[in-house]
Amino acid sequence: MALSLPIGIGLTLLAGLMSGNCMLPMKFNRYWKWENTWLVFSVVSLVILPWLLALGLVDRLFETYQTLSMPEIAIPFLFGVGWGIAQVLFGISVQRLGLGLAYAIIVGLSALLGTLVPLFFQHHRPLGEHALLEILLGVVAMLIGITLSTWGGQSRERDALPRPITLDYKSTKAIPSPSSGYFAAALLAILCGVMAPMLNFSFAFGQDIAHQAVQFGNSELRAAYAVWPIGLAGGFLPNIAYSLYLLRRNRSWPAFMPASPEALLPILMGVLWMGAFALYAMSAAFLGSLGTSIGWALMQSFMIMTATLSGVWTGEWKGASRTSRTLLVSGLVCLTCATALLAMGNQ
Repeated sequence: MALSLPIGIGLTLLAGLMSGNCMLPMKFNRYWKWENTWLVFSVVSLVILPWLLALGLVDRLFETYQTLSMPEIAIPFLFGVGWGIAQVLFGISVQRLGLGLAYAIIVGLSALLGTLVPLFFQHHRPLGEHALLEILLGVVAMLIGITLSTWGGQSRERDALPRPITLDYKSTKAIPSPSSGYFAAALLAILCGVMAPMLNFSFAFGQDIAHQAVQFGNSELRAAYAVWPIGLAGGFLPNIAYSLYLLRRNRSWPAFMPASPEALLPILMGVLWMGAFALYAMSAAFLGSLGTSIGWALMQSFMIMTATLSGVWTGEWKGASRTSRTLLVSGLVCLTCATALLAMGNQ
């Protein structure tokens, strides 16, 4: 398929918009606890939608799976498990370190490793020095943008403004602890950051599944959807296990009865989340051989920009100090520069 940079970037932009807003419905929770929402979200986003997309778009899907070797199935599945564990560790890291520092460490490492590992270990096409320099500069600009945006968010929190969304806990303030405990919490966040990009590794190193689907007559765009049921099945296990653990510990099961309209919120979250990664899969095909590297970096940048601007739109930054707003704008400028550099490096 001919390389089409504008379409690829446009798809990653849409993916970033959807991913950056996928947790927004949690703001409207009134009765369900986090574990109630996360259980439904996990089932919808990690099981139902991936299989619906794969069954609807990939011809001879089960024949494709039957022809694969055990490593070709196990590698994306195990990477998915690693990503699922990172999802759980994210909430714990936020509780212990606070949202600002945990977010900077985890998202920064996820963006860095999720871009560079496929770039250097998956692709065999030699990169020119100029293209490689542009990509590396784009990654640096992305990391600076993440840092500045996170710093601005921390500054806004200190201004005692409305609380931001969290995935797991009602408070984003770090729990005071001895220095040894804080060091352990930082190491946990680093571990989470190392495991967080494994969702991209699952897709990038699961391309044997997509290639096999192409052999059965599917286009490259459709074949990509054959990877997600395998990788996300691995991610489903830690997420569902943790949700069930919290439901039992907090005795949250009764919140499911009677049927609540709040059930629509995690379903919407699942549609936005899986829709984002479905578009990412398409963008990777349009971006060519570097799609799983450049596409991941672009989606991370667009996701952060979208989440930040959504916070502005919903009033989270109302009354923020000048310093906070300056850091926010600087971060967005850096992320925009990163987008330009990465796009040029992919040409």
